[in-house]
Amino acid sequence: MKALVLDYGGVISKTPFEDWRNTEKALGLPEGSITITGPFDPSQDPEWRAMQAGEMTEREYWFQMMDRIGKMVGEEWRDMQTFIRRGRGNDPMINTRPEALATIQAAKAAGCKLAILSNELDLFYGPEMRQKLTFLDGFDTIVDATYTKVLKPDPRAFGFVTDALDMPAEDCVFVDDQMKNIKGGQAVGMNCVHFDVTNPAGSYQEVFEKLGIGLLQAT
Repeated sequence: MKALVLDYGGVISKTPFEDWRNTEKALGLPEGSITITGPFDPSQDPEWRAMQAGEMTEREYWFQMMDRIGKMVGEEWRDMQTFIRRGRGNDPMINTRPEALATIQAAKAAGCKLAILSNELDLFYGPEMRQKLTFLDGFDTIVDATYTKVLKPDPRAFGFVTDALDMPAEDCVFVDDQMKNIKGGQAVGMNCVHFDVTNPAGSYQEVFEKLGIGLLQAT
């Protein structure tokens, strides 16, 4: 038996970078107003480069972006939940990657255990929003640093998952879009897939290969 351990933001949910045009519409901003590029063009995003270099945390990066966009519409947003709801609406399924849902379904059908390991699932989305992600009901455990206060790549975060699943790290396939977290997973012995948000289909193909699941099971 294996376990599929997924980060949420970027891996299951599309990144805000992929949806800026719809965010602009929701906020009443002219098209092209939001120019934050993140991993899609790091050369144009010094804060992203600083975060990747370890000079700020992922939370710090997103709070800076939230503050910047809030000021564009003359508002002061005090939490990421406001940013998510104002810019992305109240239906999180709209931004859920179809490749993620197919992979989750295939892994479940193949007998794999399922886990979420997130640094800020409820901090960013809120428990009310998470309740709308009905596919999460099929997960064996959700470890969220919103409550544990232990952020990836701290090895204790990975330990929470293996303890909850009652499985060794080497039987877990961990998927995350941040390299520092991948290195953390590798350090505790997990099989890791560094998720490329610019190529989600290719990344999920690698997940299938790590799990030993044929693609036909996802269709």
